[in-house]
Amino acid sequence: MAEPESTVINTDVKQKDPSEALVIAVTTRAIFNLEEEHKLYLEKGKEGYARHQQANQDKPLPPGTAFAFIQAAQYVNKKILESNPAEKDLFDILVLSNNSPESSVRIINSAKHYGLEISKFCFVSDEDSTQYLKSHGVKLFLSADRIDVCNALRRGVSAALVFQQEVQAPSTPLRVVFDGDAVLFSSETDQVFQEQGLEGAVQYERAMEAVPMGEGPLKAFAMHLGKIRKKFSQEKSPIRTYMVTARSGRDMGIRAIKTLREWGLAIDEAFFMDGAPKGPILAQIQPHIFFDDGLHNIQGAQDVGVPSAWVP
Repeated sequence: MAEPESTVINTDVKQKDPSEALVIAVTTRAIFNLEEEHKLYLEKGKEGYARHQQANQDKPLPPGTAFAFIQAAQYVNKKILESNPAEKDLFDILVLSNNSPESSVRIINSAKHYGLEISKFCFVSDEDSTQYLKSHGVKLFLSADRIDVCNALRRGVSAALVFQQEVQAPSTPLRVVFDGDAVLFSSETDQVFQEQGLEGAVQYERAMEAVPMGEGPLKAFAMHLGKIRKKFSQEKSPIRTYMVTARSGRDMGIRAIKTLREWGLAIDEAFFMDGAPKGPILAQIQPHIFFDDGLHNIQGAQDVGVPSAWVP
């Protein structure tokens, strides 16, 4: 496989073993707010964009949607290493970018300015940069480009589309919220619901109650997150995980709970919304990131200032 055009190893950060670490790849537009620069790129092309980035290389970029999530992951690493300095099961963050190496200096300088522990910066000239995800052992990919996200999901990598928004950085611990169907679980019940309505979906769930649900696109990431969380006691854990699902607890909650138990995936809190809007509960949880397959739920989360990522 062709190597990315250039990979810059960040020597200020201890490099992690990708076979053991929870590797998260973020694009530059997911971690920094590059909306103005992206507009310039669309209007003036690669050359104009590169010139602008070089001229502003010492001006830090403002934080983007995934910024607080990456900071909180860093906090978890700190807590893990405090209790076991030899631990290898850590978050490992790398930046994947279609920027040319010349225009990348600003990205690297911005990361250093904020003290972000990004171990590698991979600058890829190919149109489809997702072909490098597997070779880096990536378990979660966050991008502001829908095609990238779809390509990553097709390659079997947990991935989500980040929408640019103003994010209030919530405090630690790291809080992650997952939707259930089509995110943690497969979309089988969703499909029954589309075809047969709520009544049909409820009957289907009752009939299948003893059968665990299929795996959703973010299951692998959730499992690795759960594995890191198990290193800590409930009270001292620097990670909190939540499931906020449109399912009703009474009719459709049992199978969801049984599936999580079957997988050995401990979730701190589960909210069965029975179709009610998710915004108010998300505003209370204040997660660093919320994953959902419904664009209306993403919109509701954005309305209350919650960093959101859409799983198409």
